Amino acid sequence: MDWHLHGSWAAAATLISAMAMVGCGGEETEVAAGPVTWHQDVAPIITKHCTSCHVDGGIAPFALDGYEAAQSSADLMIHAVETGIMPPWGARETAECEPAFGFKGDLRLSDDERKTLQKWVDDGKLEGDAETAAKLPEPPVLSITEPSLDLPFQGDYTIDGTTDDFQCFVLDPGVTTKKWITQIQLTAGNSVIDHHGLIYLDFKGESETLAKDGHFPCFTNPDIAAYLLATWTPGAAPVIVPEGAGMPVYPGSRIVVQMHYHPTGKGPEKDPSSVQLKWVDTEPKYEAAQALVGNFDELEDSGTGLQAGPNDAGGTPQFFIPANVKDHTETMIYRQEVPLTFPVYSVGTHMHYVGTDMKIELAHKSDETSQCLVQTPAWDFNWQRVYDFDASFDDLPRIAPGDELRMRCTYDNTLGNRFVARALKQQGLTQPKDVLLGEQTLDEMCLGIFGILVPPGLLEELFQ
Repeated sequence: MDWHLHGSWAAAATLISAMAMVGCGGEETEVAAGPVTWHQDVAPIITKHCTSCHVDGGIAPFALDGYEAAQSSADLMIHAVETGIMPPWGARETAECEPAFGFKGDLRLSDDERKTLQKWVDDGKLEGDAETAAKLPEPPVLSITEPSLDLPFQGDYTIDGTTDDFQCFVLDPGVTTKKWITQIQLTAGNSVIDHHGLIYLDFKGESETLAKDGHFPCFTNPDIAAYLLATWTPGAAPVIVPEGAGMPVYPGSRIVVQMHYHPTGKGPEKDPSSVQLKWVDTEPKYEAAQALVGNFDELEDSGTGLQAGPNDAGGTPQFFIPANVKDHTETMIYRQEVPLTFPVYSVGTHMHYVGTDMKIELAHKSDETSQCLVQTPAWDFNWQRVYDFDASFDDLPRIAPGDELRMRCTYDNTLGNRFVARALKQQGLTQPKDVLLGEQTLDEMCLGIFGILVPPGLLEELFQ
């Protein structure tokens, strides 16, 4: 999956085709001078940062939305916050990566909020007075509020065995006049087996003839005229495009969701997933799309692609992570050759279970400067997301002709990596094995996810 391009509009077509191929910080909370209590001090912090997941029926294993529940889990909560495990937010500032601006919806607690939680425990986990409780903020939004459309998969697909399964589900949005999507989300129906999902727009409805009972096998990317609308991985929030932008949907088009299933081997499982979206009828100023960049398997003559690594054999760059090796790195470079400049409004990283750290830099040809877009130094496959830049349109990073995206991925292929140990156990294996580039769970990736803005009408011109 790359953007190695030649020509002008033909190159732009290759770019968009490559796309197809392939909660909240806020105001500081001062630490109370007197005893810290649940109702007066702690409940607002927990509500703001935790209760999108930690509620009855939520995706978290226990609730934190009441005094009794929070009191019994307080020590565990403090440990998770202090170690950075919770709230789940992979993008961090490091000695080698200081993004020019932050990200929208940053879930991390401020220093004063962390101190308040610790003081609450030290003061005896006091409940306080419910009659004078502080006003609770809105929790982070992890789903689309009042979607324009909710499209469930046709039937509950059954997954069984031990081999990873790739299926494309065809959904009819029923569009009779052109629309523009402003928000879209895949709601995964079975967190046990749902590995990841890619949401495409099939411009011409070609997928309809491929489907039987609403889906068809698609181990590789669907061979249709389509572009990528959104990605879903565990922990992902809805894709929300910037104000003044939208993703075009045309009469007769279909939404195609490629699901990667990772069976447990413990018997048949069902997947009642669905897609929610919001759209508008008015043409926006920009059109939005997502691009997957990376997963290069060779070094190009131009010097781009897969770079030389520490464990290459015979002097030829290889994507190869040896068994029982820690801190192995793979580095990749993409050079923008399309004669257009694309504003980048979001960025994300993607690896599998062997990955531990990923860093993405943007190097500018015009002035030979570079900027770090994102680093996820405590990579956790179970908590992935795309990060939206907290910047005005004029300040968004831009990738211009000649600019380069440089991606470095770090891996730990030892039993000391708890994710490797768990994945091997699921496969009935006791020792690590050599890991190559691939789609399967025990393969690896080094992939950047980029939300970009394109000129109005470009997508229609390329695919209609």
